[in-house]
Amino acid sequence: MPFSDYKTALVTGASSGIGAAVVERLRQENIEVHAVARSGQALQMLAARTGCIPHVIDVTDRPAMAELAGRVEFDILVNNAGVDRPKKFLEADESDIDLLIDVNLRAVLHLCRLVVPGMVARDRGHVINISSIAGTYNFGGNSSYHATKAGVSMLSNQLRIDAFGKRVRVTEICPGRVATDIFNHVHGNDPSVRERFVDGFELPQATDIADAIAFAIAAPVAVNIGHMEITPTLQVMGGLQTAKPQPEAKSNQSGEPTP
Repeated sequence: MPFSDYKTALVTGASSGIGAAVVERLRQENIEVHAVARSGQALQMLAARTGCIPHVIDVTDRPAMAELAGRVEFDILVNNAGVDRPKKFLEADESDIDLLIDVNLRAVLHLCRLVVPGMVARDRGHVINISSIAGTYNFGGNSSYHATKAGVSMLSNQLRIDAFGKRVRVTEICPGRVATDIFNHVHGNDPSVRERFVDGFELPQATDIADAIAFAIAAPVAVNIGHMEITPTLQVMGGLQTAKPQPEAKSNQSGEPTP
């Protein structure tokens, strides 16, 4: 369905990175874009630059999101907002798990609940879920993140089943490493973070992800691009590790374990 068949879009996590790039790209197609994020200043700057309609809302604020979804008929929904608290699951605390589930999964489920039925009723719409390679592949330190992104991946498949027979398309975007500020948001605003994750690497830019999304949306109505995995050319997933069992601690005469 070409862009001319769509009029309005809702983009979450829109104040920076991939979200802001998607807002800019959709505005180039004369889509009325409602940009949602927590950072009011960044949203106002984005609005001044692109003409989008800013909404300073946390995606976990269900009444506020419901009010917006009830007021505007959205043809395009881009679920982009996400957070991470990278650490081994054995070290995770309650707030880490709740935050990731609330933002990365629960908010996506509720936004789809609020928006997709209208798309089905109108026989027109496109849902873009920004997932991650973490929803498919395993790497250390992000267990709760992996779990939430796997949930988004399965939801994307299920939405197509639930909307079967209607021209509602669903695309899951699975980025690998992208050159954005997300690493500073997650690991701390320190120059060493950018040196660790971005500097010196050949990485896709946020605009590359936005262009991929635009490609999926611009496809003919008979075409649903269901899954796009976008990684650096010089990044691969997978690998195999094998560990030897750790020796049992020996006890001294007092019965206390010794290394």
